Formats: sequence, C-alpha cells, structure tokens
Amino acid sequence: MSDGQGAAGVERRLYELMALMKAADDRLSQGIGTGEFMCVYWPSRGQEAIAAAMGVALRPDDQLVTTYRGLHDLIGKGVPLEEIYGEMMGRTVGAGRGKGGSMHIANPARGVMLSTGIVGAGPPVAGGLAMAAKRKGLDRVTAVSFGDGATNTGSFHEAANMAALWDLPMVFVCQNNLYAEMTPTADTMKLECVADRAAGYGMPGVRVDGNDPLAIKSTLDEALWRARAGGGPTFVECVTFRFRGHYFGDRMSYIPKDQLAAAIEADPVPRFRDQLAEAGICDRDELDRIDEEALAAVEAALRTVMSAEAPSIDELDRDVYAAPIKFPV
Repeated sequence: MSDGQGAAGVERRLYELMALMKAADDRLSQGIGTGEFMCVYWPSRGQEAIAAAMGVALRPDDQLVTTYRGLHDLIGKGVPLEEIYGEMMGRTVGAGRGKGGSMHIANPARGVMLSTGIVGAGPPVAGGLAMAAKRKGLDRVTAVSFGDGATNTGSFHEAANMAALWDLPMVFVCQNNLYAEMTPTADTMKLECVADRAAGYGMPGVRVDGNDPLAIKSTLDEALWRARAGGGPTFVECVTFRFRGHYFGDRMSYIPKDQLAAAIEADPVPRFRDQLAEAGICDRDELDRIDEEALAAVEAALRTVMSAEAPSIDELDRDVYAAPIKFPV
C-alpha cells in the first residue's frame, strides 16, 4: 500500500492485532490466576509488536513455524481464538480437537505448519517447507519464529547453514526477549547482537527494535522481498521483553525488578496506541473501540470453548497415521 490511506490502514491493522494478542494473553492470566479454568501456557505478553508485524507482512499463502510461546504468532497468522483456546484447554473445538495441547497448535489452512515444544526444533522443519516451495517453483516464503536461546542449538545451526547454502526462501525471526527460559542471554553467548551470527552462514542479519511494529514490518518486507526474488534467507533479530516469565506462575525471581519495570514502561501496545493517536491515524474513541472489540472477541471465544466437550474415548483412534504393528513375542 503506497498511499497515505493504505499506510494508515496497515497501522490500524497492526494495532488491532496487538490489542487482540494482549487481550488474549491477559484473559488467560486472569482465568488461571483466579481458578476460573486450568491450562498450561507460556506467555508472550510484551512481544506483540513482532507477531503483529509478521501477521501483516506475511501473505496468506506464506507459511509459519512457531514455538510453544506462540499465542501471539498464531493470532497474527489468523488462527481463530476458539482453536487456540480450545487446544490449550483440551476441548474438541481446538485446532487439534484438544489432543495436542498448548505446545502443538497448527492450522495449515492459515499457513501455521507447526508449533514446537522443543527449543530450536522449528528451523529445520521450516527449511524443509522452504525447500519444498523452491522445488515446486512456488512464490511462497516460510518464516520461522524462535527465541534467542534457540540460536545456541545444533538444529538451528544446521538449518541456517543449509538455508543459506541453498538460497531457501526463508526468514529467521528471532524474538530476543533477553532470557532463554530463566537464563539471561548474556550468560549463554558472548555476542551482544544475536543477528551477528548470520554472518557465519553468509546471510544478512538485521537487528531491530522488537517493540516497534512499523520498524519490524519494514525489515520483514525487505527480507520477504529478498526471499521471493531468489536471494535466500535473512536473519531478523527483534529485541523485546516478556512480562510474565517463562511459564505462567513463574515467580521471575531471576529478573531484576528494575529491568522488568523498565520493560513494562516501554510496553509496545500502549506505546503504539499513543503513537497512532498523536499522528492522527486513529482518534482515541476509535482506539477505545478496537480495545473493546478485542476484549469482546476473547470473551466470545472463551464462552465457545468452555461450553465445548473434551475429547471422547473415540478420539484415541482418530488422526493416527498408521495402525499399530503387532510383533510376535
């Protein structure tokens, strides 16, 4: 979108996604914290700008591989809230009919091919998807989202090396929230800039403010254009912070209080909201409506999920790729 109206529409859409991601994460925290419902999840609160930018920059036919901390990524790619919450809470309306759990949500129709619970396991799968697109001559890019800690794994190294060597249409999106589970990034690598690792594979590496959705989208647009043009992969490091620890209930004793306070002060959602209002893109009433619509969408999804059934015993034999082989004793 080149004209001003188009640009304004993109910025409004970015905020719509960020507001929905925040509302979805906040509601899970509220519900679990009060005992209203029970599920396990890994919060992404604070990282909304990255997923919103991916959601806007990626085409519907582009594919995404994400992680267990992927609530925001799933929303950005268009996976319905009912499918996300349903899977988290083990209900039949979930993306995997409640059998995969919160670590394993996928929706191929929306381009979400995998959510992985294994750190660093996503890039090799994304590489295979990108290779398939290249061999078939498809104008499609695969984005893979992961944390800073994943770049210390052998699987990431192998995938990055192969993607660069074969000029695969990929974008590596590192959501650097400064902690690998409970360990500060500074204690896991000597590099200050994770994107510098890209040079070792012969691919471009770009570091961007992970709380600035416009900067992230601009960087992703360039990386996606390069991938579609046959230029191979790009490594994009988005520096951000997570507000709720590694998992919900994590007491976060390893995070200095002043560091957390500073991160919350730079919360990307209200910051972008103010930016839109001050630039005249949206007035405060319109932004209030967006926030209210996000809250209403979350409540509607939750009502659907809570009224749905849990998987029955009949589900044991459903979605099984092969019948068990009985070996003679």
